[in-house]
Amino acid sequence: MLDERTILLVLPILVLQIALMIFALVDLIRNPNPNGPKWMWAAIIVLLNIIGPILYFVIGRRNY
Repeated sequence: MLDERTILLVLPILVLQIALMIFALVDLIRNPNPNGPKWMWAAIIVLLNIIGPILYFVIGRRNY
């Protein structure tokens, strides 16, 4: 059973993960020409948790 302390430690990480994922997916949809196919970046963003959106912003995003 999870205690209150564990929940308070995990909650900020979970909020950060969800916020990064949403922000990266919205940026991917608005980006007309990312580095690589959009389906690949969408899969990386969704499946690789916190690392996926960071990879997209570092490698996959082009300035448009």
